[in-house]
Amino acid sequence: MIGTILNNRYEILEKIGEGGMAEVYKARCHKLNRYDAVKILKRESANDPLVVEKFKREATAVANLSDSNIVNIFDVGTQDGINYIVMEYVKGKTLKQLINENVRLSYERAIDIAIQITKALDCAHRNNIIHRDIKPQNILITEEGIVKVTDFGIAKASSNVTITNSNKVIGSAHYFSPEQARGNYVDTRTDIYSLGVVIYEMVTGKVPFDAESPVTIALKHLQDTPIPPIELNSSIPSGLNTLIMRCMEKDPNNRYQSAREVLMDLINIQRNLNYEVAAAPPDNDHTRVMEPVNAPRYNDYDDEDDYDYEPRVNNKTKKYLIYALIGIFVLVIGVITAYALMGGKGNNKTPNNSIVDKGEEVEVPNVVGMTKDEAKAAIEEIGLVYEEELVNDSEVEKDKVISVVEPEVGSKVKKGRKVVVRVSLGAETNVVPDMSDIQEEQLEQMLRSYGFKVGKITREFSDEVEKGKVIRQSPEPGEELEEGGKIDFVISKGKEIKMVRVPNLKGKSIDEIEQIIHDAGLTVQDKNPKVTDDPRQVGKVFEQNPPANSEVEEGTGVSVSYYVLEQVTLPNLIGKNIGEIKKLDIVKNKKINIQIFPTYADDSYIVVEVDGYNEGDKVDVGTTIRLAVESPNGGDEEDDEEPSDGDHNGRNGGNRKPNP
Repeated sequence: MIGTILNNRYEILEKIGEGGMAEVYKARCHKLNRYDAVKILKRESANDPLVVEKFKREATAVANLSDSNIVNIFDVGTQDGINYIVMEYVKGKTLKQLINENVRLSYERAIDIAIQITKALDCAHRNNIIHRDIKPQNILITEEGIVKVTDFGIAKASSNVTITNSNKVIGSAHYFSPEQARGNYVDTRTDIYSLGVVIYEMVTGKVPFDAESPVTIALKHLQDTPIPPIELNSSIPSGLNTLIMRCMEKDPNNRYQSAREVLMDLINIQRNLNYEVAAAPPDNDHTRVMEPVNAPRYNDYDDEDDYDYEPRVNNKTKKYLIYALIGIFVLVIGVITAYALMGGKGNNKTPNNSIVDKGEEVEVPNVVGMTKDEAKAAIEEIGLVYEEELVNDSEVEKDKVISVVEPEVGSKVKKGRKVVVRVSLGAETNVVPDMSDIQEEQLEQMLRSYGFKVGKITREFSDEVEKGKVIRQSPEPGEELEEGGKIDFVISKGKEIKMVRVPNLKGKSIDEIEQIIHDAGLTVQDKNPKVTDDPRQVGKVFEQNPPANSEVEEGTGVSVSYYVLEQVTLPNLIGKNIGEIKKLDIVKNKKINIQIFPTYADDSYIVVEVDGYNEGDKVDVGTTIRLAVESPNGGDEEDDEEPSDGDHNGRNGGNRKPNP
């Protein structure tokens, strides 16, 4: 199949998935230069007319659905015995893969995904399409987190919202509803049950019912009560637990009655984790006619495909049927009696209680543009019966007549004839999602998935909300907004930036600048010392960055450079004579000064003591080092002290130690 080109347009590149009936390939559309997904019916299934019908039904069911959470259908065709559907290529993972990778999802992420699935179901249901196979394998998640519901291969359209299965139970055992398992009538509420199972699996990592065979699983759906998900994951909100259990009620009458109801509760839970969802109403104790509850019989069931079911009728069912027939009989007798009391057909009355001759003809009035009340009055005034169809229309004001469906305006009809008018519900509305804390660059794509557009963007500073994220929105989350409507956002500019002036630090002491910098609303970044031989400059700042008097953001770091005296390392002076010491570079270049005791000593005198310092010590340039010396001969020498009284002409004997 790889390399095949369908319809001279779709080049098959690689296989990306496989189900019970079909294989899915990634393909390149040469006409539009884009990647598409091509679903191809398996050859072994192509000979089964029922399978082919189901396959083509998928394209028909989805083609007219317009929702960003539903995979788009672009094309359908047959070539050389190959039946194919061209769909939107979704780069991402199935929800099943996501669950398997994470064991279970956080309730926050599960709620977000559930909202998008529910939105897709709401769109399908409003177009009288029932999916009938909602499961994680049929839910795709893009890399941006957008949900795409796919595989409408067993979807079915209905005129009265209710459809019937004649002899087949269709769906996947772990996810289908009890009524699907019975092979009974199903309506949109069957998808709500499956949705509940999917959310259950997302937050627990498990399906509510599991067993070794599809038959056993089906019986569990019919008979067993699932373990509440909160008992398997105590972190989920109680409202979400209630929502899941209500979706999975055995009796469809006890479930949510529409996807829109589920959507509203999910959004409320997302906004407020303490939001309490109303539980399913308790069963009434009065007698009612019930559908037969029989375990299905299965033949060679594959979880991805259909399986056969043969219904059985038991004695209990027969009893309920008898009750129903008796009720119908009583009702018919009552109607006949009432009709007779009214005088039979000669007393037909219009809603305004005037006597009408059904033989008289009147002209059907043009009520387009009227309010429904005005139209009703105009129609009934001439003896006709008013009936309305309610539809969404973005161009016609709510409660105004869009058109007269039948009979044709201006045509002659007998009095008593029903006139059907189409009345606007206004533009279709969706629930506004909570976009708080969402990055600005994600807004457009995320809103598109809800059917909305980005409106006016304004910006303001915020100490709490990160720069680039939504602070607030209008309309607010949970409000109703026409599909395609715009939502205005206030985006955070981050914390407000305060500018301050940099003080002049030059000439200041390094010890005092830290306080000066702090008082200016700045911080000390670096202190860089630089050597000087000028003792007057020691400790003073001579350079700064940023420069003085410049304006910078509050909290900016300031770097300074300041002077320090050069330091030198003392060599070993002990044992050297004065002449040797004078020749040392450190002395010759006046890095240090030497003071000799006794002062009369000549260059031959040897250093015996260094006052206050040791070899290897670091000293500032210009430091005076005091040296005690003695004669190399060890004999008596004169000192520089004044002679004592009585000995004015001579020196006292012995070497003198320097005075301390």
